[in-house]
Amino acid sequence: MTTNVTYTVLGAGHGGQALAGYLALKGYNVNLFNRTYERINSVRMMGGIQVEGEIQGFAQLGIVTDNIAEAIKGAQILMVVVPAYGHRYMAENLGPVLEDGQIIVLNPGRTGGALEVRQILKEQEIKARVIIAEAQTFIFASRITGPAQVKIFRVKNSIPVAALPAYKTVEVVQALRKALPQFLPEDNILKTSFNNIGAVFHPTLTILNAARIESTHGGFDYYIEGITPATSLILAEVDKERVKVAEGLGIRAITARDWLYSAYDAHGRNLYEAIQNNSGYRGIQAPSTIYTRYIIEDVPMSLVPISSFGKMLGIPTPTIDNMIHLASLLHERDYWREGRTVEKLGLANLSVKEIRELVVMEEAKEVQV
Repeated sequence: MTTNVTYTVLGAGHGGQALAGYLALKGYNVNLFNRTYERINSVRMMGGIQVEGEIQGFAQLGIVTDNIAEAIKGAQILMVVVPAYGHRYMAENLGPVLEDGQIIVLNPGRTGGALEVRQILKEQEIKARVIIAEAQTFIFASRITGPAQVKIFRVKNSIPVAALPAYKTVEVVQALRKALPQFLPEDNILKTSFNNIGAVFHPTLTILNAARIESTHGGFDYYIEGITPATSLILAEVDKERVKVAEGLGIRAITARDWLYSAYDAHGRNLYEAIQNNSGYRGIQAPSTIYTRYIIEDVPMSLVPISSFGKMLGIPTPTIDNMIHLASLLHERDYWREGRTVEKLGLANLSVKEIRELVVMEEAKEVQV
């Protein structure tokens, strides 16, 4: 079965190849774009991707290219599946070739992803009338297993997604759910951005275990052994600050402990107990190096924007700020400078009321920019 909807998946890493293969096996026309040709050369030579795991088969793809204009021409839905620090590149290169009616979905947006894309399209004075949306998390746990081969280990049950502006969310979900019924409407993109639980666990846990990661090359259970009663207290403070900043924007963000309960049925009187009672974390090894996406992506694209919103709202984030500082020292980079800030998102001079109006009600003609 082939449907008349065409998806373009932008990004051919673990997630991008998995999503492209999954959609093609569901009968959709799928194009695949990657900025470097080497990664997609085998897919192009094979004409598709062999998918294993929760869904299996050879997924025949349409256009496989490093030419972004060719990849998205005529496609209705553009699924961006790259680390959040790649969203700027995607937006800058998509802008001039976007077509009216296309839906751009960031998988996921981390914190402020949709706002960043909106701001870049605005700066480029793009006239195409498009919808920008972001998912709260990525739908699969997946890995590339060989040339033009990918395995989907698990498909998550529910993926909150929100559009910018929010009144377009139902339209986006209706378009996505035909192929991906796991996508559910979220209130708005502030909610998807601040329910980014990876911002709590990944960078802090990696920073606090930096010496152990380097001495063992990641040879320990990342969550079960890496989170002790002491380190869990720092994780809990990061989480409190994230929730507090969200409250300042009028958003009720889920706590990390409640998320563990809802996502994994992990009970506990505190964050430490909830993590230790999460069987899903057992056996997950730590990264083999501190130069991991848990810092490179999550610090500038999650912690920095949370801190920046906090500063704008007058809400202190001392623990998050310390994590950003330590990450910058560990990597000898300035994540404060590299990260998303309210200035870069075009929100610096807006009140909370104006920000909420922007994400909820802004007319498409203003978003098209």
